[in-house]
Amino acid sequence: MTDDGALGVGAVVHDNDSGRVGLVTGHEGPCLQLRPLGGGREWDADPARLRPLAPAELLSARVADANARSRTGLGLAGIRGSPHTGPAEDGAG
Repeated sequence: MTDDGALGVGAVVHDNDSGRVGLVTGHEGPCLQLRPLGGGREWDADPARLRPLAPAELLSARVADANARSRTGLGLAGIRGSPHTGPAEDGAG
């Protein structure tokens, strides 16, 4: 948040309209652009319908994102021993 209470770029917020958590990436006219924490498609949100996350909520959102990535295998292909790599990829031949 900025000194005047406005949400700035980089703030992590809850969008009451969509029920989603997003990272503020910019603004276009009266709306703020939000992007999911793990990346993805941006959406426009009314700043009056957003609230910053408390530290515990932010931690919970980041853990949920990491869990979702682990279930889909994103970001794990290069990790030796990952359950998402086959024998040829982990060097076990």
